[in-house]
Amino acid sequence: KAREELLKFTTWLDTHAAADLKDALDELFGYGRPFTLFLKTAAGGHLEADGRATGARAVLRLRDVAGTKQDLVRILDQHRRLTREIRVSRALMNTLPIAVWMKDDDGHLKWVNQAYVSAVDAATSDEVYDRQLELLESRQRSTLETSLKGARAFSKRLPLLIGGERKAHDVFAVETDEVIAAAAIDVADLETAKGELDRQLMALDRTLDRVATPVAMFGRDGRLTFHNEAYQELWRLDPAWLAQSPSDGEILDRLKELSQLPAMADYRKWKVQVLSCYQSSLELEDWWQLPDGRMLHVVAAQRPDGGVTYIYDDVSERLQLERQYNALIQVQRETLDSLKEGVAVFATNGRLQLFNTAFLSIWRVNRVRMEQGPHIDEVIDGLKVLFENDDVWQSMKEVVTSITYQREAYTGHMERADGSYIDFAATPLPDGGTLITFADVTASKSYERALIERNEALEAADRLKSQFIGHVSYELRTPLTNIIGFNELLLSPYGGALTDKQREYLGDISSSSRQLLSIIDDILDLANIDAGGLELAHEPVRIKPMLDDLAGVAAERASGEGILLDVAVADDVDSFIADESRIRQVLDKILSNAIGFSHPGGEVRISCWRETGLIAFSIADNGVGIPEEEQERVFERFVSHSQGSHHRGAGLGLSIVKSLVELHHGSMTLVSEPDKGTTVTVRFPIDGRHLGATHDADAEA
Repeated sequence: KAREELLKFTTWLDTHAAADLKDALDELFGYGRPFTLFLKTAAGGHLEADGRATGARAVLRLRDVAGTKQDLVRILDQHRRLTREIRVSRALMNTLPIAVWMKDDDGHLKWVNQAYVSAVDAATSDEVYDRQLELLESRQRSTLETSLKGARAFSKRLPLLIGGERKAHDVFAVETDEVIAAAAIDVADLETAKGELDRQLMALDRTLDRVATPVAMFGRDGRLTFHNEAYQELWRLDPAWLAQSPSDGEILDRLKELSQLPAMADYRKWKVQVLSCYQSSLELEDWWQLPDGRMLHVVAAQRPDGGVTYIYDDVSERLQLERQYNALIQVQRETLDSLKEGVAVFATNGRLQLFNTAFLSIWRVNRVRMEQGPHIDEVIDGLKVLFENDDVWQSMKEVVTSITYQREAYTGHMERADGSYIDFAATPLPDGGTLITFADVTASKSYERALIERNEALEAADRLKSQFIGHVSYELRTPLTNIIGFNELLLSPYGGALTDKQREYLGDISSSSRQLLSIIDDILDLANIDAGGLELAHEPVRIKPMLDDLAGVAAERASGEGILLDVAVADDVDSFIADESRIRQVLDKILSNAIGFSHPGGEVRISCWRETGLIAFSIADNGVGIPEEEQERVFERFVSHSQGSHHRGAGLGLSIVKSLVELHHGSMTLVSEPDKGTTVTVRFPIDGRHLGATHDADAEA
């Protein structure tokens, strides 16, 4: 057991001694190398360890050291310690960014650190020693050596050439035991920073001199070191006197003499309180009511250098604005309370910020509770008593609490449990808040319901009227067709001989019957259009043949009235997709009106041309024209105006024309001037691609 304890070297030997003994034993066991060591124990004593190989065995002898050997051991320990310290010190200096070097009494470089090697552009320290590469110039070295002879210490800022650039360095040197140790610290960045600081301070002074707020700076001795122009203008002090750097107390005394300080019962006590900022790091803040009525907000703050900076902010205008603002707020509140609509404004944190009396009345909530600024959730809980739709309240809450930049307004209406109707609108405000308004529309809702019921009754009556007219017109068409047929039979040779008078009567019957048949057809077409049952064909319409045919039919009537009929078709016009029969019907009725309202000897012109994606037809006359106040009504049903002409009708022509044009997704314009004529222009899509969709949409309507 004692042998095992002995072999645990780390328990009874110094750490370094235990490591040395272990290494020596490894050499002895491995290679048979003998050793003699002096070991330091953990208790501070010393032992001599002797290791030898004897045959196949290794022998370790430990002897206590005494006498001369003990002195030798102490010297060896001190040597090891000094060696470690030198090694550590040099390792540390090699890591520093400061050039360090040592010279012997002959002036030769004996040791340099890595920063020195880099500074003289050498590869290694050996190169520095071999070539004796100096960092300082000869004159600088002479100055350093001369200074060391007298004071044995040197400290000076010198410009050193390093890396091709001359930079300022603080050079320190000491001489001990005829060995010179020196170091050079790069202070170029420090000088740059100091220069920059000086420039910033100058810029700050210039800036403060331009600001409108009075500023004064006093040194730690209490004397004025800086003031801007606003400070001088505030107190109206003599610039020459301020240039003498008076003390803070002297300035206060001068202002007291000039009656520019606030009125106070004890000036001395007040002055001591003001000057106490030099002894306290706390910021002094005070309000000075000057004799001329101005109000100053005075802030005195101690600077790191012990001086004090005063800022005098004239808040007279701001206080006046605050009073005006408070007055406006009061006016706003009175205005809101006079509104019939309930108003509630929520802040960005979702809490009620503002409300009016109408809001309390509409929702029957307690004013005291609302004045506490409850959150939107609490407000909704109180309002749910009269309206429990969670979806509406949730949507309204999202407008109030949403954090997105693009909040959208939310509007709607509520039918409450008490039978009342409330219209509401939640509107985001520019400051991030939300305005919610509630309007009690119970009375108007009752009127609206009555109007809706009346309108539905009128619509039903109109439908019955249309159905009745359509039914009657259809029933009239059959006997009327028979009358026309029998009338034509009588006029034919098969009907026998007729007198001239009889033939005239039969001609009048035929003309009147066909006119009546045309009116009935128009009524049936309008009824079909209203019912959405009018089918449109989808076919190519050749324009020139159609216009020639229409002009040929109308030419007989026009020539009887001495009216000139002219047709002008552009060269690039060919065909378009539409219902040809309905297009003929449209143009025929417009042409019939143009001839009917023309003076004898007048002119009617039919024109056709292409526009972008459209075909345009224009029929113009120089007849009686239409007054401006009547032009809007000519498209209404059963509205007829003879305008002094012999043309009469049921007032359905232009009405059915407009309906047919709109079914084709076209447009129609009328330009007229009394005694100068009328121009009607209709435009249709060339490709007719909307015809099917038009019919379906109208049918659904």
